[in-house]
Amino acid sequence: MMFKRYFWLCSSGMFALLLILPIVSLFYLSTEEAGDLFSHLFATVLPTYTLNTLLLVIGVMGLSLFFGVPSAWLMAMCRVPGEKWLQWALVLPLAMPGYIVGYIYTDWFDYSGPIQQWLRDITGWTASDYWFPDIRTLFGATYVLALVLYPYIYLMSRSAFMEQNVSLLQSARLLGCSSFESFRRVSLPLVRPAVAVGLSLVAMETLGDFGTVSYFAVNTLTTAVYDTWLGYSNLGAAAKISAIMLVVIVLFLSGERYSRRKQKLFQTSYTSREDVRYELRGWQKIGAILWCWGLVSVAFILPLLQLASYAYDYFTQSWTSEFKTYALSSLKISVIAAFLATFVAIVVNFTNRLHNSQHSLFFMRAASLGYAVPGTVLAIGVLSPILKMDHWINDIAQMMHFEQPGLVLSGSMFAIVFAMVVRFSAVAIGSVESNLSKVSPSMDMASRTMGCNETQMLRRVHFPMIRRGILVALLLVFIESMKELNAALLLRPFNFETLATYVYNFASDEQLELAALPAVLLVLVGLIPLLIVNRSLERAH
Repeated sequence: MMFKRYFWLCSSGMFALLLILPIVSLFYLSTEEAGDLFSHLFATVLPTYTLNTLLLVIGVMGLSLFFGVPSAWLMAMCRVPGEKWLQWALVLPLAMPGYIVGYIYTDWFDYSGPIQQWLRDITGWTASDYWFPDIRTLFGATYVLALVLYPYIYLMSRSAFMEQNVSLLQSARLLGCSSFESFRRVSLPLVRPAVAVGLSLVAMETLGDFGTVSYFAVNTLTTAVYDTWLGYSNLGAAAKISAIMLVVIVLFLSGERYSRRKQKLFQTSYTSREDVRYELRGWQKIGAILWCWGLVSVAFILPLLQLASYAYDYFTQSWTSEFKTYALSSLKISVIAAFLATFVAIVVNFTNRLHNSQHSLFFMRAASLGYAVPGTVLAIGVLSPILKMDHWINDIAQMMHFEQPGLVLSGSMFAIVFAMVVRFSAVAIGSVESNLSKVSPSMDMASRTMGCNETQMLRRVHFPMIRRGILVALLLVFIESMKELNAALLLRPFNFETLATYVYNFASDEQLELAALPAVLLVLVGLIPLLIVNRSLERAH
């Protein structure tokens, strides 16, 4: 009986331990001696890299705020022509990997690109006759990342705007507030918590980006980790830089929560949304249409059309056996990671429901920590314990006079799958948690009365009731794993590629045309969870 009682708690604790092992390993590795390299980097380039990272994060957060909040307010609080299309179209840029958009914009705005060529053709100018902004700069990287990350703020803000109490908005109108004054003085302060959450997601994604900043030649802490590990072959120094990044992330998230510690908002959502939305007329209506569709066009439609054009023109060169092999590899890795992460999510959530204790809650939260760790940083934390396990396996095989298997873990797909499970288990845990919380506790008591044990209760009662949440969890982890670039670049075995690394290799070699077909596939796959999220948001309101 005692074993049965604590079986689920021990299982949840074991999974939590495995998922936080890379983080613990990272900090342990950062305490080891790294020679003079880290001191040299700290005295020379790290201050510049840190400043670039800070400027990049602040710039992307600011631009994302500028793009996301007005769009969310227009969709939630105003009548805009074509709003049914715009509500989900404004989310689509999130399906575009930042490095792909960066390659396309660089191709457009470079000296040999179509925009500058058109400018020279109509004016007759030469290179020395005009000045054109250089896209491969910190500002270019900031602009591109903001285009693909602003939907985080848009989704959070739109949901918060739609949940605002109708009486507050009606009171603002009775007091003579215009639509802009109502937005600035009433709506905006009330959505601050939602905006803060969106900004924290934008900041973490920006801090962990590698593909975009490396292509734009912007040196950040993420590129420093990559160069130190692969360029200087110094894992200890890379771990120290990674530990600094992780501490910065923890401080940022803690500071954001601390800043809102005394803010309490209690309001009921309204049901008569149609009655309180503003009717835009004249230039306001035209401006809203141009703003929203212009944002969707520059962030998603035009880049996708360019990719589709390249994919069509170079289909024969792109449709190769390598492409099929790497697509199958990505599919295999993503499916395995999705099932493992979802299984972990079911176990830790069900354990927390059974025990409802501080220990079970701690295990569930600990299993979710990996999502806050950038992929490049996580790769170092994953590699260290896996290499030690490989050495143990080979030592045991040698001791027992068996043939040594070699790098059976670090030299296979295991490392990538493990990294993806660590990073994306939080996504699955959140999905399962939201569905499991809707199951009434009386269902548990009824199943107990009928003689069901814990396993039977999960299989017969909870599983059928939360299968939609489980399906969404599987789908979300699958999509995130398909798009993951940073961890895959550092942990892939020899002669092994995923679709993300395949696209990155071609694009970084200035062969965007050959990368277009796999890039289109990645974008189309990435659209699936966005449509699910948007439909869920519409049903909720």
